[in-house]
Amino acid sequence: MALGLFLDIGSTYTKGRVVDLKTGQLLASAKAYTTVETDVTIGINDCLLELSRQVGKQEYKLKLASSSAAGGLRMAAVGLVKDLTTEAAKKAALTAGARVEKTYSYELTPEDLDELLALNPDIILLAGGTDGGNKKYIVENAKKLSRLKLKGTVLVAGNRSAAREIAEIFAGKVDFKIAPNVLPDLNNLNIEPVQKIIREIFLEKIVEAKGLKKAEQIVDKVMMPTPLAVLKGAEILAKKLGELILVDVGGATTDVYSVASGTPTLSGVSLKGLPEPYVKRTVEGDLGLRRTVKNVVEYGEKEFLALGISMEEVNSYVAKISQIPTYLPKTSGEWEIEIALARICVKTAMNRHAGRLEEVWTPSGKSYIQYGKDLTAVPVLVGTGGPLVYTREPAGILAAGTYEESIPSILKPKNPRFYLDTSYLLFAIGLLAEEDMDTSIKLLDFIEEIS
Repeated sequence: MALGLFLDIGSTYTKGRVVDLKTGQLLASAKAYTTVETDVTIGINDCLLELSRQVGKQEYKLKLASSSAAGGLRMAAVGLVKDLTTEAAKKAALTAGARVEKTYSYELTPEDLDELLALNPDIILLAGGTDGGNKKYIVENAKKLSRLKLKGTVLVAGNRSAAREIAEIFAGKVDFKIAPNVLPDLNNLNIEPVQKIIREIFLEKIVEAKGLKKAEQIVDKVMMPTPLAVLKGAEILAKKLGELILVDVGGATTDVYSVASGTPTLSGVSLKGLPEPYVKRTVEGDLGLRRTVKNVVEYGEKEFLALGISMEEVNSYVAKISQIPTYLPKTSGEWEIEIALARICVKTAMNRHAGRLEEVWTPSGKSYIQYGKDLTAVPVLVGTGGPLVYTREPAGILAAGTYEESIPSILKPKNPRFYLDTSYLLFAIGLLAEEDMDTSIKLLDFIEEIS
């Protein structure tokens, strides 16, 4: 029997899955507290011990891991125009599985530079100017960054006319890499080369810097950030189910992935803004069911009132889970609050991810402008993450992310079928696809329809 071991070294838990590589069967699942602050191998070995109780001591043909521990892959994006190169840089970073801590536009100010030093991101993505266009700002920003004592890597992905000059500025002062322009022209978003180099930096430098290198005493390789593994899993799932949206609700963030073109479904609609990537990821750092739950309560007060739940009950439960993040609901009242919180996360994150329509009047009459993706016709909405996988009403939570007649300008899916990553396998599917696409496709059977 050829077995594969897949680990997700998360910020709170290390999750393990054992898969039969011939049949695509899931044989064992386990989790343990992540111990990256002390020695990451402690948490991994705790997880492996539980797996061995289920399948015995095994030799594994493949041992692969992803990680979002120690803050995940933290990035800052610097561009020229906020809605153009800065936004392009942000999209590229997010699709690479990063958490974008801050974005900057135009020339970096002394205050911006102080903030960057304090943030200490793993990677600064420096963009600016289309190819052959403005290069003044990206060169000036490179000079300013070269004077800082940066610990991370600067990835340059701007106007190619400035690349050689920037390389000379950074030489011997800054750890840097050069990538093709993330926005070579206004109609061309070029994120794949940037994504590839970000992953190279993750493997070469960040795994070691975050204390994850020790994990490779146990696994073959920490291959990629967890969000990138999930994104790749979503791409593979889309080959089976067609265009889809994936919502990943966690303790600190809610991530949304859309694998869809997002082109207008109505006639007479004009697109405005940057082209959208076919595979798009957004991260909402203020929407989580544990670390950031107080924000969720603030956003969703009306939801609780509509359900007849008093804010006193809500605040009492939130105080409990804030103090003990591993606490799970025990009473029907606590479950009602937990489900409402998850619905607020899904609804708010989907409102931010989906495109929107704006009504405009022209000499020939009323027309519409679309910003972002039209997701109204996307047929599949998938849920993953503990708050969705282990809840009583996953379909009801996912339904909060669908189209609302009261706000028709937000282009969320109208009639999607709901699916659930019941065994939390999308990360493993994404990892396995790098080595064995056929078996990773077999694992898709564990993504179950729930509506």
